[in-house]
Amino acid sequence: MTDASAAPADNTPAEDDVFEQKAVRLAKRERLIAARADAAGGAFPVAVPVTHRIPELRAQYGELEPDTATGVIAGVAGRVVFSRNTGKLCFATLQAGDGSRIQAMISLANVGEESLQEWKELVDLGDHVFVEGEVISSRRGELSIMATSWQIAAKAILPLPNVYGDLSEESRVRSRYLDLIVREQARTTVRARAAVNASLRATFAEHDYLEVETPMLQVQHGGASARPFVTHSNAFDTELYLRIAPELYLKRAVVGGLERVFEINRNFRNEGADSTHSPEFAMLESYQAYGDYNQMAALTQELVQNAAIAVAGSTTVTWADGTEYDLGGEWDRISMYDSLSAAAGRTFTPNDAVEDLIAFAEANEVEIPAQATHGKLIEELWEHFVKGDLVRPTFVMDFPVDTSPLVREHRSIAGVVEKWDLYIRGFELATGYSELVDPVIQRERFVEQAKLAARGDVEAMPVDEEFLRALEHGMPPSGGMGMGIDRLLMAITGLGIRETILFPLVK
Repeated sequence: MTDASAAPADNTPAEDDVFEQKAVRLAKRERLIAARADAAGGAFPVAVPVTHRIPELRAQYGELEPDTATGVIAGVAGRVVFSRNTGKLCFATLQAGDGSRIQAMISLANVGEESLQEWKELVDLGDHVFVEGEVISSRRGELSIMATSWQIAAKAILPLPNVYGDLSEESRVRSRYLDLIVREQARTTVRARAAVNASLRATFAEHDYLEVETPMLQVQHGGASARPFVTHSNAFDTELYLRIAPELYLKRAVVGGLERVFEINRNFRNEGADSTHSPEFAMLESYQAYGDYNQMAALTQELVQNAAIAVAGSTTVTWADGTEYDLGGEWDRISMYDSLSAAAGRTFTPNDAVEDLIAFAEANEVEIPAQATHGKLIEELWEHFVKGDLVRPTFVMDFPVDTSPLVREHRSIAGVVEKWDLYIRGFELATGYSELVDPVIQRERFVEQAKLAARGDVEAMPVDEEFLRALEHGMPPSGGMGMGIDRLLMAITGLGIRETILFPLVK
């Protein structure tokens, strides 16, 4: 290699070595500028005449017998990830964006002495290089371009980490561009995410859903119980909120006659970050007029299973650690109250007093939530006693009223609402409702939320008069669903949330 050096534990070059290499590479850049003094673009060409991409050459000629010439002339470009100079013949491995590679062979016989010497003196690991020549298979069977001409397309001023080593997790998320160059799993995850989004859109299209976009800057936060980010609009001289959910605007669309709508976009919640939470995350929400939470559960199962097939070719996915996980078949549906009662060894009902629930929680060393209500306590107890034992994909059905202000009351069970949460891999992946469409009851729920906010609950929703006005024009009975895209990738790949987000927020 032209600039190999010792590296620290995570395979990034040492700081002193980086400084030295940068100086050497900048000097080479100056040579390139001098050589191109009469050309536009400074050290780098504006474009290079690529005729073939590396992946397509590998697909077409990857199985050539050793020492075979095709007669095909190709112009290819890629990043130099390996270089070996041996007298009259130089070898370099060029890598495409998807990680596929081809060998470039620069020989004295084909490019001449001056060009060969320039290659040896100017080309470093990390540079983008264009080569043109015949597609061949080397004596060792390596698919190659026997170059007749070459040029540097872009000069890497900083050295790459070792492409055959591992970056630390911190380096991966802080310098994702390096992670994508070095690590196959990083590239695979990005492509898996694209496949998931394409699959989701295709499934929705099969069910006649329209994809829409709703505001990210809102005059009032709502649609979920979460703490918002606040900003100021100079144009309107008012405080605005980054949205925590698109729900209230998507429901306005349903009121307007868009009977089946969905959106895939960003949400922002000014809360903690851990292995399953990010302050900025991708969210899918969908609403179906004349549907309910049972239909949304069936749709969600179909969406997830189709996404798994798009990525893995099967509903049985293989996680990054090698574990196989089955997303196929019909998923379990369990009652929140019944499953909690069975696991805790006593009966819980929607009529249990807050004081009794607090006493039981304290006796079992369960954290008491701030602004404790019946619903918050029931959900804390459920997470303590039940959540950790869920293995298969499971819909947890029928939640307390007071934690679900936008959900319709259950049609046959008093004191609960028609809401489910979907758990996969031990975390909540999605939630679904039979939507509350009665504006009178919705106003009452908002008022109760406002009371919680007045007592210090920063996640409580305000009274949204514009949304209530929309409901007063008549919203049909509807089912709704929200699902985190990042978490869907977690369920399919087995990775943590920072690995599934291309550029996660870091300090």
